[in-house]
Amino acid sequence: MKILITGSSGQLGSELRELFGESSGHELYFMDSKQLPLEQTMIIQGILGIYQPELIIHAAAYTAVDKAESEGLVADQVNHLASEEIAQYCRLHDVKLIAISTDYVFDGSSASPLTEDAAAAPINVYGETKLAGEQAIQKWAPQYIIIRTSWVYSTYGSNFVKTMMRLMTEREEISVIADQIGSPTYARDLAEAIIHIIETGNWKNGIFNFSNEGEISWYDLAVAIRDIKGLQCKINAIPTEQYPTPAKRPKYSLLDKTKIKDSFGVEVPQWKDSLVAMLGRM
Repeated sequence: MKILITGSSGQLGSELRELFGESSGHELYFMDSKQLPLEQTMIIQGILGIYQPELIIHAAAYTAVDKAESEGLVADQVNHLASEEIAQYCRLHDVKLIAISTDYVFDGSSASPLTEDAAAAPINVYGETKLAGEQAIQKWAPQYIIIRTSWVYSTYGSNFVKTMMRLMTEREEISVIADQIGSPTYARDLAEAIIHIIETGNWKNGIFNFSNEGEISWYDLAVAIRDIKGLQCKINAIPTEQYPTPAKRPKYSLLDKTKIKDSFGVEVPQWKDSLVAMLGRM
């Protein structure tokens, strides 16, 4: 199968490149922001036409959540309008699409794990543009799988886990938010789930949730990183109000993974097992 992956230099794209390897049996095209500049929406379909993929894994996104508050136009071009162009290409050429979305489409007011049917109500520009991208994909793409994920980290790229490791080696004491609840996602686990869906050939249109199992806060995650690495840094638990950011974050965005497990037989590892695995690869 001819598979084109956007966002090839990002966390998920890098994991996909490594896991697919050279013996996958697929014809793979990995596209980064230089090869496929998503903000230049007018040229997207022409570039896709050069490669003529049978499946697109759309992993690229504008993910600078706070910066999006002041760069709403660019965030919308990349997360919404570019997704629309890709979805329209898929309709014109009968191409399957797997696209990555986010828990930030929710407002954080839930008290129980969020299913795919929960009402979306984003509270920041990033979430608004990702939701608009989801809606465009649902409107145009004839065969689509949208995977919502949360708190992504990897050995590749910049992320919370790597930032915490750096800060804990530089400082004797740090403060981390303890009242935002969810579950992290090891990008390698998500990449394995995507490849599993492709290889089984059991295609089902729809939105699906994927994050690692378990319910924790950012503070819990930081403490686990410290303890696994045997660091000595003191970590203080603070409320969101003590760490103001330009973009609001949902207080609760734990995703229910029942649908993706039942639909595709995807295995979802526990968050701590995946964190240990990732830190072991660093």
